[in-house]
Amino acid sequence: MKRFAFYLVFVLAVLLLLGGEAGSALSAGPGEKAQKKSPGPMVIKSKTLEADGNKKRVTFAGDVEAKRDDFTVLCQKLVVFYENPSEQKETEKVSARIDRIVATGTVKIIRAEGGVATGEKAVFYQKDEKLVLTGKPVVKQGEDFVEGDVITLFLKENRSIVESAGDKKVRAVIFPKQEKGKGP
Repeated sequence: MKRFAFYLVFVLAVLLLLGGEAGSALSAGPGEKAQKKSPGPMVIKSKTLEADGNKKRVTFAGDVEAKRDDFTVLCQKLVVFYENPSEQKETEKVSARIDRIVATGTVKIIRAEGGVATGEKAVFYQKDEKLVLTGKPVVKQGEDFVEGDVITLFLKENRSIVESAGDKKVRAVIFPKQEKGKGP
């Protein structure tokens, strides 16, 4: 019973962490810094949830939808890897630090403000606030988009890198913007 209570408290702690630091970083676009304000809660739905204390991970699998007021992540599998909490007394609150979050299987990240990132795999590295998209990644904003073999977003540096492998080249399509109030 004590072990079940630990897992329940741990899963709740992970969900709170996802709704705070990691969630705000994931919601920031390539041209924006991650906001530190705390938006509403994150709700994660999946067919299964597995918490594995020995492997230090929580796995959500099967039509995963992680939704918050400013973004939604859709994928087939979402794995949260965490580091051991520091030594704590039994009466203290259980908490863990997220190392990385890996989303796989037709990943789609949709921002409420507009913009969509897709790929077969997205890895968010908490410490570096870095998001790496692979598997035919594409980042779209309106009609504009960029694609390559690897798209890396350095969220706290407001910087991104798009790379291609071999003889292939990255591709960016940017449509001209009209100023408001001016017609053709």
